[in-house]
Order: sequence, then C-alpha cells, then structure tokens
Amino acid sequence: GKKVMHIRTLEAQESGKGQRCVESNGFSLHADVSCARGERKKLERLCRYIARPPIAHERLKLTDCGQVVYELKTPYRDGTTHVVMSPLEWMQRLAALVPRPRLHLIRYHGILAPNAKWRAQVVPKPKEPTTELCEPEYEAKQNYIPWAKLLKRVFALDLEHCPTCNGPLKLIAVIEQAAVIEKILSHLNLNAHPPPRLPARYDPEDEADRYWNPAYPNPAVH
Repeated sequence: GKKVMHIRTLEAQESGKGQRCVESNGFSLHADVSCARGERKKLERLCRYIARPPIAHERLKLTDCGQVVYELKTPYRDGTTHVVMSPLEWMQRLAALVPRPRLHLIRYHGILAPNAKWRAQVVPKPKEPTTELCEPEYEAKQNYIPWAKLLKRVFALDLEHCPTCNGPLKLIAVIEQAAVIEKILSHLNLNAHPPPRLPARYDPEDEADRYWNPAYPNPAVH
C-alpha cells in the first residue's frame, strides 16, 4: 500500500467540473458522460473502454537498474506522466487486480442494492417468455433470445420474413455438414470458406492488402 514514485514532466492542471462531477475527501466521482440510444460511436467507445486490457505493454519499460517504469496514457492533473516502482511492487499491484474467487465483479449501492426497499420500483421486471421461433425446450426461459432476432440485431439479417413477399418464414431444416455446405455455396458461386481472421488491431494498409493482394487466402471478389 505504499505510494510509489511519480515522475512529473508537465505542469499541474485543474480538471473541468461538470454538473454531475464532485470531489470530496480525496475521492472523485465523474458521472457527466452519457450515451443516448442510437449513438453508435459513443457506444463503441464505451465498449472499447470496458474491454481494454489492464496493461499496455508498449508503455511498460524496464530500466538498467531493474526498476519498472510505466508511462501513463493520460497525465495526472498534477503533471505525473510516469510511475516508477520495483518489480516486487509491480507484482503486488498486479495481484491486487485479480478478484477473489466467487466474488461479484459488479456491485450495486444505494437504491440499486439487493436489499434496498425501493429497488423493485426502479428495476425493470423481466419480460414475459416468448414462443416465437423458439424450440419447445427453451420456451420457459425468460432470457432466451432466438437466433433469428440476434442475427437481425447484430447483422441486420431478417430471417423471419421473406425478402420477396415479406411473408413469414418457417424453419424446415438445418444443414451442419461442412461438405454439404461447401457444395451448396460452390454451386451458387459463393465463397465456401470464411475470410481469415484479422488481429484486434491492424494497420489500414494491411487491410487494403488483404483485399487487393492475391497472396492472401480467400481474397474478396471485386
């Protein structure tokens, strides 16, 4: 719990105050950022923030004397840009990030707490179970969402209505054999192999080479 060494290379700056921001007794609460429905850019930024790794390896260095130096992505308000600690202190702080077994990672306080008296008035009730495009064994599950609705929500593919007459579609059979699927797609002049997976982060030039370089497997049809 001992405070580690900070390297300050910038001047101290005052943080902007918002309508829903407060500081008290060494703690700060920032709740002035909101994401309305339909703001896909903000939602994507929020998802990237939640899914970010705890450590950026490109900003982590080891000095000649064996000290660990971590460069901050955003400087602190007091001008701190680097944090220096010993390898043992670094491992202690990494171990503190690992949650204990069977520990809830999300905790609710106040009116959203499990034993709050008014929790039932603010927490929405679960929806009634749906039987539309559901298998019989899944009809009793309230949180079950059919695959057709998931595909429509994620990929904008409507598998419930005919694209020609807009009539309802009925599931007849499911083909799972890879050889049969490849034969059908080849007969329809469609690519029977999925595109190669790309890394989480890539150079835009590599993306262009993927489509225009014949050396890549399964190049896109221009």
